[in-house]
Amino acid sequence: MTSDTQGIESPTRNSGLRGSQVLWIVLATVLVTVAVTYWVVGTYIYAKDFTPVELSAAEQRTLDAKLRVIGYDPGTLPRPPTDASEETDAQWLRPERYSEAGAERAVSFSERELNAMLAKNPDLAKKLAVDLADDLVSARLLVPVDPDFPFLGGKTLRVAAGVEMAYRGDRPTVALKGVSVMGIPIPNAWLGGLKNIDLVGEFGDQQGFWKGFADGVEDISVRDGQLQLNLKE
Repeated sequence: MTSDTQGIESPTRNSGLRGSQVLWIVLATVLVTVAVTYWVVGTYIYAKDFTPVELSAAEQRTLDAKLRVIGYDPGTLPRPPTDASEETDAQWLRPERYSEAGAERAVSFSERELNAMLAKNPDLAKKLAVDLADDLVSARLLVPVDPDFPFLGGKTLRVAAGVEMAYRGDRPTVALKGVSVMGIPIPNAWLGGLKNIDLVGEFGDQQGFWKGFADGVEDISVRDGQLQLNLKE
């Protein structure tokens, strides 16, 4: 009877984990935890700066001409030397009767041009990148955290946002599609309930920025890598 009992109990004792096996499992768990933590910290907290977009001389001249159409002086930006065929600022500054006949009212910007303009701004250089897709303008932003802020002080957070831009029903449409921080979407309640709300439709009937914006736009189109804006007379 005793030998039978020992024979039945032996497999139960042998099926348990030995001390060395438990040790290896603990070590493996620690290594996996460290690896995951390192990836999260490196990806979302210790974010690296974006690489600024640099335009060629020809691309910069094209961008300068577009900025002049909307009344912005590109002379405040660093510019490569111009060729002899382009009118210089000194040549343009001459007495001449004002006329809008034949004036260009449409202006378009490529994704590269927008990012190059951002790179010229000291506050935005290496911190903001813009992407253009069909009816969607997306932005990625690196936000430094104040050193005195708990836990994340002195770190840099990655913030992403998307804004729908189109022209429907004889008026422009601008709607926030969402905002995420460290890859986590922010609840609509935290965004003031503005997610997926057409800001022009909501506030365009009131006096203010959105009404003025809508009244001055003839058409707006966002396509893959391209933004085009047509202005009214």
